[in-house]
Amino acid sequence: MKRVAIIGIQGVPANYGGFETLVENIIGERSSDNIEYTIFCSSKDMPEKLQTYKGATLKYIPLRANGAQSVLYDFIAMLRSICGYDTILILGVSGCLFLPILRLLSRARIIVNIDGLEHRRNKWTAHIRKYLLLSEVVAVKTAHTIIADNKGIADYVKERYKKDATLITYGGDHVMQPVPQSVQEEILKGYGLEKGGYSMSVCRIEPENNCHIVLDAFANSGKHLVFIGNWKRSEYSNRLKEMYKGCDNITMLDSIYDLNILYALRANAEYYIHGHSAGGTNPSLVEAMFFGRPILAYNCVYNCETTHHKAYYWSNSEELQQLTKQQGFSGESTKEIACKHYTWEMITKEYEELY
Repeated sequence: MKRVAIIGIQGVPANYGGFETLVENIIGERSSDNIEYTIFCSSKDMPEKLQTYKGATLKYIPLRANGAQSVLYDFIAMLRSICGYDTILILGVSGCLFLPILRLLSRARIIVNIDGLEHRRNKWTAHIRKYLLLSEVVAVKTAHTIIADNKGIADYVKERYKKDATLITYGGDHVMQPVPQSVQEEILKGYGLEKGGYSMSVCRIEPENNCHIVLDAFANSGKHLVFIGNWKRSEYSNRLKEMYKGCDNITMLDSIYDLNILYALRANAEYYIHGHSAGGTNPSLVEAMFFGRPILAYNCVYNCETTHHKAYYWSNSEELQQLTKQQGFSGESTKEIACKHYTWEMITKEYEELY
């Protein structure tokens, strides 16, 4: 039996972000019988403190997994995983400054998925960015294996650290649970939408996701945009919501986790708009690719690599607005890529090979 500890997420069942969705989908029925998972979770963030989930043991830490407490949260999880595990999978680098201690005291194989390049995100202050860069340096130099979720990230690790990273992306086929057409129609009706009569975007409302560019492109376009995100989280999100709340063609919805609603909105959109400019393979982009809708993505190496250069790309609001006015775009190529490269069965096997 291979005993694997997972550190760095809020917890499961998943209701937060990409890493939580990753863990949700590599445990349980897809997992090999000889893998025994322990997942460290936040007792502050998880209202229902399950002891087991999908066959995995859950252990709780009385701190929040994100924000100022995340570093100590990860460190405590590392201390609690020193003994009893064959592999320790760390998701993200925020607590990796303490990795040398773990490496010294534990015999486990240490694997770190460094996520995107957190130290380049505009949402962090200069001091936090310096800390995250230092944590990344320590992670890459200390871990037995580094996972990059995008070729752009793998190339960065190779160029900066002269070290090979293992490329494992994200799955997205969990969003493809069929929803009856009648249910889809009811969902669209509830939001006042018609099939093919709107574009949609799903993301955290942060500057590096270029939400301001997307909103500006649609404000005077005459095209309808449904934009789903955490609009009440920051000064940036609050300011954008206030600026564009008077635009009748822009519908700003708070975060949605109901897969039936997301299925209906994605499956019936004219275009999927993706504005992420930082990080690696973004889960919301991978998920959208399975629906075969034309994807209009911000032109950066991560999005181009994820879509294998088969989407349609923009760099500013004028270019995005022009793309929304064109006809004949297809999303079939990106759907084929998703079905071939981004299934959870494949991702699970790749993780287990590393253990």
